[in-house]
Amino acid sequence: MRVSAKADYAVRAAAELAAAEQGPVKGERLAEAQDIPLQFLEHILLELKHAGIVRARRGAKGGYWLARPADDVTIADVVRAVEGPIAHVQSAPPESIEYRGNAQHLQEVWIAVRASLRAVVEHVTLADLVSGRLPPAVEELAGSPDAWAAR
Repeated sequence: MRVSAKADYAVRAAAELAAAEQGPVKGERLAEAQDIPLQFLEHILLELKHAGIVRARRGAKGGYWLARPADDVTIADVVRAVEGPIAHVQSAPPESIEYRGNAQHLQEVWIAVRASLRAVVEHVTLADLVSGRLPPAVEELAGSPDAWAAR
């Protein structure tokens, strides 16, 4: 699975907002903290705002902040806000695709892949990410030496 720059940047910016101790955070500060191109980040923040994940205020005391508590926002929420549904196959949900012949069980594979992704991104909140206290199941998956092998 490929995580787009847009999804990665959105989660990183949301993590910065989750860690902000007080008041709105300027887009420039978010961009600098995570080395994200400001114009791209502004578009991402607008999508997060439309999804109800962040709020924004203009002006000298303006900026961005989370619209909900960090422990109520999952990585899946952020990714869906900027990318749409998780694990689509050719822009369609895997349950809507029918395969024939020797590929007839591929639908089940894609559905299992989606379930596997959800098992991680729907259970890690921004608060978990910022605190470094990931759910045990996620730590177990990431702790496997095989998980770190690129292939």
